Amino acid sequence: MERYVMQFRDYLQQSGYSIGTQRMLPACVRDFLEHGSFKSLQEITPLIIGIFYEWLHIRPSKRKGGGALSGMMIRHYVYALRVFFRWQEHSGRLSYNPMSGLRLGKSERISREALNEGVVQELFSAAGSYRERVMLHLFYSCGLRRSEAEQLNVRDVQVRHRLLYVRSGKGASRRVIPLTGRVAVELSVYLDEYRKAKGEDKSAFMLNRVGGRMSGESYSRLLKKVVSRACLWEGITPHYLRHSIATHLLQSGMSLEYVRDFLGHRHLEATQVYAKVGAHQLVGL
Repeated sequence: MERYVMQFRDYLQQSGYSIGTQRMLPACVRDFLEHGSFKSLQEITPLIIGIFYEWLHIRPSKRKGGGALSGMMIRHYVYALRVFFRWQEHSGRLSYNPMSGLRLGKSERISREALNEGVVQELFSAAGSYRERVMLHLFYSCGLRRSEAEQLNVRDVQVRHRLLYVRSGKGASRRVIPLTGRVAVELSVYLDEYRKAKGEDKSAFMLNRVGGRMSGESYSRLLKKVVSRACLWEGITPHYLRHSIATHLLQSGMSLEYVRDFLGHRHLEATQVYAKVGAHQLVGL
């Protein structure tokens, strides 16, 4: 079965999926195949997948010292299996996709709540450096995914023209994000004062303390420091900030089409989720 995992990884790479996705999805598929000890893919049925899904809810997490898997991690498994079996069907290796039409409970959908704007301002007030403020701007003001911030280069940020280019978005997509005057100024100050002094990596936009490119984990740790300093809920993540700006843009009157392009969604349905987040759903922390 390992050959299917390796072929799947090659498919993801050739299809332009992000590096993180190329690592995560095959690992999830490997866990599924090893759990079932299958001799062939033809043995796999919707019932078997459903049993695996239920098992995920009681399986100890390898990264939490035996604690339960998070809902987000379970959704990663579901997504991995959907992509894997769709690829198997389209490539002709399977005549039937066992994931087709299979519904695996409400937890498969991501709950998208938004921070209210006052909380966002508290985060910016708690940021102790331009580096921390720029990090917040990337995830909130620009709505970047963590992987997009990780791959952002100096040449992608055109402060003079108030534009930020995402050249390696989800599914190899590209987009251009307009910058407000304030955001452009703060990004410019970061480039001129902090970035030049610390820069060992000449291409990366955001640098860690030793002058190298910021990793996704480094972004998460930096955000946690700001959240802790502001005495806010520790569950605030880069994606939480991205969800929040999407909701705020829609509430301010921006069209679904504009927000879809701003976020880099392929389909309007993915953006419509944010339109359902009303004022009563905002999380005031």
